[in-house]
Amino acid sequence: MSAVETQANRLRGEAQFSIEGQNYLLRPSFAALVAAEQELGPLFALVERASSGQLTLDEMATLFWHCVAHRPDGLTQSNVGQAIASQGLANITPTLRLVLQQILAGS
Repeated sequence: MSAVETQANRLRGEAQFSIEGQNYLLRPSFAALVAAEQELGPLFALVERASSGQLTLDEMATLFWHCVAHRPDGLTQSNVGQAIASQGLANITPTLRLVLQQILAGS
């Protein structure tokens, strides 16, 4: 796996996310969000579930998976989910918040 080559641009809704000791750029681009929506359903409903504490670990992993900007071969959605679980929800919440803000506000 390769590390993030550039820093996340918070103004674009980007965030960094660590998977197995490597940092990856989460970029909630139009294409990434369309792919996530096809798998998860409407993004507005996803944001509502998140705001009410009803977002599942699987939904979060799926959203992050689609937002990983440069997915190397061998990185799986399961790796993303395991990274979320190992880092703990309290530590992942700021990253999730950035992605959800991008969904709501755009850039």
